[in-house]
Amino acid sequence: MSTLLIVHHSPTPTVQELTDAVLAGAHDPALSGVEVAVQPALEARADDVLTADGLLLGTTANFGYMSGALKHFFDTIFLEAGGALSDDGSAGGKKAGVRHTKPYGLWVHGRYDTTGAVRAVQSIVGALPWTQAAPVLEVLGDVGEPERDRAYELGATLAALLTA
Repeated sequence: MSTLLIVHHSPTPTVQELTDAVLAGAHDPALSGVEVAVQPALEARADDVLTADGLLLGTTANFGYMSGALKHFFDTIFLEAGGALSDDGSAGGKKAGVRHTKPYGLWVHGRYDTTGAVRAVQSIVGALPWTQAAPVLEVLGDVGEPERDRAYELGATLAALLTA
């Protein structure tokens, strides 16, 4: 059985709505053979990542960046999960000889802009052995039915990829 790890920071009811929709999609009744593990970003560890077959990440956009909680997650797991650093300590691209097979998806919620948060997550993930498997779900402002539907689809898409 494959494992989909969902790591999120959902500090507000609005963001929690997206998280709940992602979780519902990952648990879509038409899908089988996927275990869904959920960890708040401040609690997720490298072992969670290493045992997962795919990942979904959720964050708020705060002051043009991902949440501090998701950044803490990356800081905690980066090297142990196969991250590569450049000589100057920045994310250094993929490690030679490491297979890049873990699919991942991302959702970001912001009040005014999500661009910096998405860019920050993608720059870090670019140095991990993960491959983006679905378009980023970027949501601004209130969450309505269309946003919940897109979040559901994101969760179902990543889970479906792991059933094959």
